Amino acid sequence: MRAVLMAGGSGTRLRPLTCDLPKPMVPVLNRPIAEHILNLLKRNSITEVIATLHYLPDVMRDYFQDGSEFGVEMTYAVEEEQPLGTAGCVKNLEELLQETFLVISGDSITDFDLQKAIAFHREKQSKATLVLTRVPNPIEFGVVITDKEDRIQRFLEKPSSSEIFSDTVNTGTYILEPEVLKYLPKNEESDFSQDLFPLLLEIGAPMYGYVAEGYWCDVGHLEAYRESQYDAIDKKVLVDFAYREIEYGIWMGENTYIDPTAIIEAPVLIGNNCRIGARTRIEGSTVIGDNVTIGNDVELNRPIIGNGVTIGDECSLSACVVARGTRMDRRVQIAEGVVVGALCNIGEESQINIGVRIWPQKRIESGATLNINLIWGNIAHRNLFSQRGVTGLANIDITPEFAVKLGAAYGSTLKHGSSVVVSRDQRSVSRMVSRSLIAGLMSVGIDIQNLESTAIPISRTMTPKLGVQGGVHVRLHPERHEDMLIEFFDEKGINIPKPKEKKIEGAYFKEDLRRVHSIDIGDMSYPSQIIETYRKTFETQLDVEAIHTSNTKIVIDYVYSVSGAILPQILGKFSCDAVVLNASLRQRAISTEEREVLLVQLGHVVEALKANFGVQVSANGELFILVDESGLQIRGEELTALMVNTILTANPRGTVVVPVNTSSAVEQIARRHDGRVIRTKVNPTALMEATQNNPNVVLGGSGDMGFIFPHLHPGFDAMFSIAKLIEMLTVQERSLTQVRTELPKVCHKSQSLRCPLKTKGALMRYLVETESPEALELIDGVKIVEPHSDNWVLILPDAGESLVHIYTNSDSKEWADKYSQIYRSKIQKFIITQQVND
Repeated sequence: MRAVLMAGGSGTRLRPLTCDLPKPMVPVLNRPIAEHILNLLKRNSITEVIATLHYLPDVMRDYFQDGSEFGVEMTYAVEEEQPLGTAGCVKNLEELLQETFLVISGDSITDFDLQKAIAFHREKQSKATLVLTRVPNPIEFGVVITDKEDRIQRFLEKPSSSEIFSDTVNTGTYILEPEVLKYLPKNEESDFSQDLFPLLLEIGAPMYGYVAEGYWCDVGHLEAYRESQYDAIDKKVLVDFAYREIEYGIWMGENTYIDPTAIIEAPVLIGNNCRIGARTRIEGSTVIGDNVTIGNDVELNRPIIGNGVTIGDECSLSACVVARGTRMDRRVQIAEGVVVGALCNIGEESQINIGVRIWPQKRIESGATLNINLIWGNIAHRNLFSQRGVTGLANIDITPEFAVKLGAAYGSTLKHGSSVVVSRDQRSVSRMVSRSLIAGLMSVGIDIQNLESTAIPISRTMTPKLGVQGGVHVRLHPERHEDMLIEFFDEKGINIPKPKEKKIEGAYFKEDLRRVHSIDIGDMSYPSQIIETYRKTFETQLDVEAIHTSNTKIVIDYVYSVSGAILPQILGKFSCDAVVLNASLRQRAISTEEREVLLVQLGHVVEALKANFGVQVSANGELFILVDESGLQIRGEELTALMVNTILTANPRGTVVVPVNTSSAVEQIARRHDGRVIRTKVNPTALMEATQNNPNVVLGGSGDMGFIFPHLHPGFDAMFSIAKLIEMLTVQERSLTQVRTELPKVCHKSQSLRCPLKTKGALMRYLVETESPEALELIDGVKIVEPHSDNWVLILPDAGESLVHIYTNSDSKEWADKYSQIYRSKIQKFIITQQVND
């Protein structure tokens, strides 16, 4: 059997170790990862290996050559122009793969029994077998769900916390029959997990998952790189050591001298031609490369030291990584988690603090204290994007320096000369950040259409009308008033999908920022008549005559936001009697507690003025809460049901799109009007995409996220919702109180439990395995549905925090209370059991 070694990666998240090395050539126990993989293949009687190369291909070819010195037969396939993806490069080897073959990732350390996996593949007569393993936290990996026969049922590539259905993940090792390659296009980029395997699943080809026993570590980031070294030297994984074991737990190369007064605690690995000085203390799990010189009185607490490093007297290194050729003078202190790139020079008495990354060939002056990453900037996020855009503390995480680089990274993913819309709320900090973003965008040759301070629905409306390639909106976070939120749109005004977010992150972390000549710096313009354009678009989706003759009196609380400067102008055109509260702009954000006080005051004003209803607008024009004529609030699930009811009354047989955690009241209302309900993941992008991609959608969203009218623009719009509500109540000749009495009575409960991040995947797998498959819905989280009823329970991991949310829905309060307690107890018991086992 032949093996294909996937060795083309540049190891973005292993920077600064991979600036001059492809990831498979990064050393673990002083041997390249790829060499450990070859040893694994040899142990499993696989000696014909084809390595696919792209990034710095000569490094691997020069090291392994024809493979004879390593006991294998090596050939190479180089992707010369652009990477073809994991599957595309294998497709190009089709002529060499005429029998069952194995594909293995070049960036993992494992000791799986591959022969058992191959036997499983043949026993099942599988066309494609994925070697799987179980991990505590599957967020970074591709989750795979199999049935009782081990046949693959579903894939989810690198899920968010709320999307975890299992802790069984794809290891990047596959056993394939050659005929599966016919489904791939030649000389085009394609991926096994995203293209080939979903296609095989769709056509019903026999595809199985083999859960392997043994050790597996994806060396995909720096923390995993350190852990793989520690696990290997602790013999948690079967690997071949490069040196002989001179005594138990101490491996040492040839021609190495250690002063008799030095203290060494096993396990330790020390390479060839090393010199270790007097009174130096080397603690267990330390790895030292070849040709390393270590001075006197040095403290080494589990560092990983590359070849040719020189360490001066009285230095202290703790659980860090120091790449090849680096020199540090006396009394240098390097803290845990630090990574020092190759060929750096660190002056005496310097101190490098926890987690700092230093790019190759940098010089640290004597006596310097380094608290920030050198080259990467002030902030080294592992992921820039959260569940919704880029977030962080205003002027602490989201600084001008950060915003300039973020803008340049975003612009670098667009074609030179592209245009983007930039807008913001009225706060000074938002103005500062948006200007910094603009500077970064212009520096990479992107033209700016600057809308300045405006409501976010207007930005989404103007994005396609201005013919730009995307947009950015900067505002204070609608839920955390100390934080900022930066959202990115595509050319339609929809929040960008995950793949585009990953491209921006890649450009940011790799410093892969395009720089243009001064003559090509982007231009900036200020579009005119923005509000007028929005109003005209607004009018095309309304029965303006009905609003003009409605004699509606409403009270609107703008909570001191920028929408307060816009909506009065629009409603004035429609002759509405609108009483405005708190419409002046304020720099300071309004807390949740203050907003609740204002909401109570709004109810009193509505009652006193005998208005038809009141509304509080927030989140820069996206969210709203209603107050009926008697001063009672309408929000959350009730607001969702009310909006669905009024819209479907006006548009029978229409389609509404809601998140999966919304109450079943929407289905009951839809049945009354012969309508249809589509449920999506609980995130804004999923809602926006579903409302645009499905026919006959008349409303999307929820009371907690806002409402989308897809023919207006693809985002949430509280301002249009208010105008539409006036129109519908007028045409239907109903009041809010009358609409409320028509709404279904549904018991919809929610609660949250603390759940460690590493337990979420195991919890979801446990629920999938213990519940009847016929009762499961896996849109987002795990939903258990009682047949032929509106009774269900949804367990949804939180996308950001160590929480899991339990939603219980029923027409019966007794059923909801009972199953709420059942699943709370079930989940608590599982979490406790996992913690005890850990």
